[in-house]
Amino acid sequence: MAGIETQTLSFTLAGRALSLPVDRIGAGPPALLLPALSSIATREEMRPLATRLSARHRCLVPDWPGFGAQPRARVALAPDTLHAFLDALLAQEPGPYALGVAAGHAAGYLVAAAARHPGTFRRLVLVAPTWRGPLPTAMGEERRPFFGRLRRAVEAPVFGNLLYRLNVSTPVVSRMMQAHVYADPARVTPALLAEKRRVTHQPRARFGTAAFVTGGLDPVWTREDFHALFGPDLPPVTMLQPKGAPRRSGAEMTALAEAGLVRAVAIPGALAAHEECPEAVAAAILSAEA
Repeated sequence: MAGIETQTLSFTLAGRALSLPVDRIGAGPPALLLPALSSIATREEMRPLATRLSARHRCLVPDWPGFGAQPRARVALAPDTLHAFLDALLAQEPGPYALGVAAGHAAGYLVAAAARHPGTFRRLVLVAPTWRGPLPTAMGEERRPFFGRLRRAVEAPVFGNLLYRLNVSTPVVSRMMQAHVYADPARVTPALLAEKRRVTHQPRARFGTAAFVTGGLDPVWTREDFHALFGPDLPPVTMLQPKGAPRRSGAEMTALAEAGLVRAVAIPGALAAHEECPEAVAAAILSAEA
């Protein structure tokens, strides 16, 4: 995509040296854009939004450790690792940022980073924020011990890879995207599915998926703890709530708004609204700057 400069930054996380790609695009006051965490998550999903913000902002878009459309180094995937990644990123790219944008599960990590680094962000935008992984959302918190066993099974040699392949087959990815990732099933084309399958087939991709799906990357375990992240010293926070968000995730977004912790703005789309409806998301973000 024209205008995008991709660089590689080096980090030491959980005792491992890692090199991770970041995209830079645009000009103006800097903005940090954090992609979601999911089986198909990659910084590339933020490019349509970054392109639309680039006339006003110099956007920095990193991949998360353990995710992305490239071979992945094995690193301990836990909330502490992701918090440490943002600390290391902000040490190398300190800003200050006029804007911090986080999609999905990145929301809690961005909010926590803003609290740890006062003055780094002028304002925050959370696009379809989530804090609870797919299995805890679908099956309940009380089954977390089972989720841990399932994660270890997917991480196991040979059998784990077979189990993972079954769960990222084209029919499974298609159903997932049509059910809650995209609001319009017609947008889930064969070309898009092929692109998402490319993400899931990267070497060591199963480790990030296993961690996320089983709740191993949940920054908190309760609604109360999620709300507690939104302390009084944060910059202004806007939540963009997709009209097509799945019921349970949408209920959590509504609860966050009703608690008075964010300014809520309705947008089209579902959990990947930043990718499916980048024009609407960009317009909602930029309208606050007018």
